[in-house]
Amino acid sequence: MFLKAAINGGRLQSEHPAVPVTPAEIAADTLAVISAGADVVHFHVRESDGGQTIRPDALAEVLAAIRAVAPDAVVGTTTGLWTCAGPEERYELVKSWTVLPDFASVAFSEEGATETAALVVERGMVLESAVWTMDDVPALLASPTLHDNVRILIEPVEEDPAEAVVAARAMAARIKEAGVTCPILYHGDAATVWALVEAAKEDGCQGRIGFEDGTELPDGSHAADNAELVRAVRALAPRG
Repeated sequence: MFLKAAINGGRLQSEHPAVPVTPAEIAADTLAVISAGADVVHFHVRESDGGQTIRPDALAEVLAAIRAVAPDAVVGTTTGLWTCAGPEERYELVKSWTVLPDFASVAFSEEGATETAALVVERGMVLESAVWTMDDVPALLASPTLHDNVRILIEPVEEDPAEAVVAARAMAARIKEAGVTCPILYHGDAATVWALVEAAKEDGCQGRIGFEDGTELPDGSHAADNAELVRAVRALAPRG
């Protein structure tokens, strides 16, 4: 199974001491999860206070750190509206990025997603589009960049594991019915993480794991770090 490691998101080191926050920590963790079996890495750039940002200078610093230690790693970041003041500022910030990640994700639950997705493609990055609920799917399917996606991310908001799997499969079916042929990735949050890893394996989809989504191993114990989470997925779903 193709596996993305989402190594930090907005999680704080007060929640787990091994959450990578600084550029050096993000770079070291990128190398660690790739070595453990992740195919690609998704990170959020963090401010000194732990907040999230998509400022060009901060992104460039993280990418330089990553590429110094893991030059062949395929890495991407978020364009989430929580990183800035709103859709207009987000567009201007992404337009101003001086160093580009390999891919960027755009959530179609957010205002301005269509324009941001088009900008990602225009700037030469690989696009991932995300949906959280069935209500997001029409905007995704109507987007001019629909067939530019390297993958579609399905991120169900349901908190019950079984309900989250049902929701993910329903969204995947609707997307496939519309003629989308790129891979689909499932991922959960907290209690739904491992149910969606299992569902991705069963459905031939891509999977995601990492401290952005949760810190627990399948047995409920806390992982020492992101690499341990990746190894746990690989024990269930080897490459290929």
